Amino acid sequence: MNDFRDVIITVLYMVSAVLFIRGIKLLGKADTARKGNGLSAVGMLIAVITVLFEKQVVAAGLNSYLLIAAAMIVGSIIGAVWAKKVEMTGMPQLVALFNGFGGLSSLLVALAQYANYRTLGADAQPLEGITMGLTVAIGAIAFTGSVVAWGKLSGKMFKKSVTIPAKNALNAVLAIVGLAGICLYAFSGSNTQLGFIGMIAVTAAFLILGFTMVVTIGGGDMPVIISLLNAFSGLAAAFAGLALNNSVLVVSGCLVGTSGLILTLIMCKAMNRTLYALLFGSFGASKSKSAAGSGKEPKSMSVEDAYLILEAASSVVFIPGYGMAVAQAQHAVKELCDKLEENGAEVSFAIHPVAGRMPGHMNVLLAEANVPYEQLKTADEMNPQMPNTDVAIVIGANDVVNPSAQTDESSPLYGMPIINAYEARTVFVLKRGKGAGFSGVENPLFTNDNTIMIYGDAKQTVSSLVSEFEDK
Repeated sequence: MNDFRDVIITVLYMVSAVLFIRGIKLLGKADTARKGNGLSAVGMLIAVITVLFEKQVVAAGLNSYLLIAAAMIVGSIIGAVWAKKVEMTGMPQLVALFNGFGGLSSLLVALAQYANYRTLGADAQPLEGITMGLTVAIGAIAFTGSVVAWGKLSGKMFKKSVTIPAKNALNAVLAIVGLAGICLYAFSGSNTQLGFIGMIAVTAAFLILGFTMVVTIGGGDMPVIISLLNAFSGLAAAFAGLALNNSVLVVSGCLVGTSGLILTLIMCKAMNRTLYALLFGSFGASKSKSAAGSGKEPKSMSVEDAYLILEAASSVVFIPGYGMAVAQAQHAVKELCDKLEENGAEVSFAIHPVAGRMPGHMNVLLAEANVPYEQLKTADEMNPQMPNTDVAIVIGANDVVNPSAQTDESSPLYGMPIINAYEARTVFVLKRGKGAGFSGVENPLFTNDNTIMIYGDAKQTVSSLVSEFEDK
């Protein structure tokens, strides 16, 4: 009977793993992302129910049912309300917090396993002790690092640049102390005083390391650091699965960890950065005014005059950024896109990999407005077409269209691939004011001869352009 039970559990875990893999695959395209999310959720439900039977939690009595039900109900209510209320401008920091909660859950699982050994008077085997220690370490980094990222993105904490003297040396000391704590716990036993000290050391050291590692990173690297912390949360879950001997947790953690790491590397490439520079450098932490446009003042134009240029355009490229999310202008942009197409113009969207403040931020916004997926182009696809583009409309983007990345070796952005908006025949830049982007780097595009600024709220500006088309 036990053999049959083990076979059923193994099969259910395999089904869960397949659903996870298929779900992640479907998340790669906008039109299948919802289905992929649903399949992953079903896989997780099967995995949770299977774990309850495997660990015989469901046989532990009514109290177990009540505790599990209470946890699921409370978590579901919080998640549903939070997801319903969050604005798209708040999505990056919400994702950062979710990464942190994933790391925290793995950390708590490992600490609970440690407490269980202490209660039973048993000792974990050295290999199990190492995996538990690594779960605590990576989960702690993911948790505190994500909280700091949330604070930076939301503007609730660390609004100004933070510098830690000898940051890399401090981080190295913290890592050494934490790793020593893992060894102390793993080889001295769960029930010894040294084991207790080791667990305290690894927890404290890596909680602090998560803070010090992220707090000095500037705004320019935030989309990448969110992706990296997502990978950390998955890796923590994988080590938790090893410590608990749970295969589905290992599989799901590895999937999240590897996909997050791949995305991190892709985004590093998009910014011409290395993972080493991301972790040990401080891009975006200091402001640069080396390219201030030679003292020239930007030219501005009214909506009515801008309409006349758009009305004659045969090709238009929208380049969205975080400012579009702030203004909630995506639906107005879709309306303007439709008006331009009715007028005979060819319309595309150039999406930079790090536009916005999290991976895929602009894609999600535009998908919400029902912009066809086929119109969303990468920088590599659109840059060769820019010289033949009549009008490029930059909506709230700054760093991803900054020519300093190609021309000014003193700029912190130098070497970062950008969207070559400056090559278009005419460039409209929709901004509230003359401020720099999230990285704090001035943009000489704004003073180019072919650039025209349209100041004001992006949603109102775009809606006014739509009205001009309707009136004419």
